[in-house]
Amino acid sequence: MGIFLGVMLILKDSARYHLLELTALCGEFPAGQLYRLIPSSSYAEKIITQLKSEKLLRVHYRDKLRGYRLTKRSKEYLLQESPERFAPYLTGNTDTNQVRSEKSRRLRLHLRAEGYLTLLYAGIPVFPDEKPELFLPDQRAGIWSSRSYPLFYSAREIKRLGDDTTKIRNSRCMGVLLSSDCTYSLYNTGDTLMKWEYRTEIRVNAFLTQYLSGNPYPGIPKIRAIMLGRDMAMAYRLLTSTGGHKKAFFSLDTSYDHFHYVPNTPEGEVLLQILCNPNLQNRLNQLLITDLLAPDPHMPTEHDALTPEKDMVLFAYDFDMLRINKFNTALKLFGHRGVLIAFDFQLPVLRAFLGEDLQYSSIDFLKFKRSFLHET
Repeated sequence: MGIFLGVMLILKDSARYHLLELTALCGEFPAGQLYRLIPSSSYAEKIITQLKSEKLLRVHYRDKLRGYRLTKRSKEYLLQESPERFAPYLTGNTDTNQVRSEKSRRLRLHLRAEGYLTLLYAGIPVFPDEKPELFLPDQRAGIWSSRSYPLFYSAREIKRLGDDTTKIRNSRCMGVLLSSDCTYSLYNTGDTLMKWEYRTEIRVNAFLTQYLSGNPYPGIPKIRAIMLGRDMAMAYRLLTSTGGHKKAFFSLDTSYDHFHYVPNTPEGEVLLQILCNPNLQNRLNQLLITDLLAPDPHMPTEHDALTPEKDMVLFAYDFDMLRINKFNTALKLFGHRGVLIAFDFQLPVLRAFLGEDLQYSSIDFLKFKRSFLHET
């Protein structure tokens, strides 16, 4: 399948088409993220040159920020080819259709694109025509009969509820990610500490708890948070942040009971799959506990297992920043010894943050992919 542009046919499974549809989804696609979509730099340059020559894509460079935007011609063809997919983004006075030039606005679009790439490579649908409606007034009953998790709903889709979302409109949340057993509020801090307003994010948590209760989840849903970031170095900055001089930037707080960190990298894409798949987590946990003892419910520190020497073990591969911090604090408070188990790509940050008082055990990331995801 493809779309005709004059005498040109763009196949829907081609890199050219994926770049156009992602640019439509985000408003402006960051040049710095092009390598994730098209790994070959020479091929990427060739595609950009072709799309520019066909007047389907244009470069916008300002404030040392380079991005790609759709032209009128490419918008018309995307709308003609799939109106149900692109109309929400390419019609009206939306930030993706009428893209502003202020640097702060453009950075938000670039962060959105970075997050969407991670979601897509984790196999999570992001376009509205790929999933059932959830955040629309009076259209919730019965829509989940054929659901398939995980599913992502953007902040824009949530805000279609109108006045019900007034109190959360200043949230930094880019959307919500639904798995079979919990919902994640999704944030993307990129390569800088994001601004953070505790009371607003508390209201996001409360809103989701109330709105999702009973549909799609039975009873009260579990709400967690995921922070995306450029790389693992960003995790260290988040763990050590105190919010800045005026407490205006992110620091770990009690807005959520669990706050996971996921880098916008190939490793992060796999970690996101794990977080959205309880069965996969259970399989990995069962493997990790093979040579360990069951946790002791009478111990005052939350843990996942005990060593034969009765040292407490935490499975930290999900990189729950709050749980890691609490574990470390409790060990020091009660004078216990602890072992942290995480993926090899996570351990350098954990060592830098927690020091050498803990023991560390590494999960080989490549072996995990081969054994659990059957990837070579």
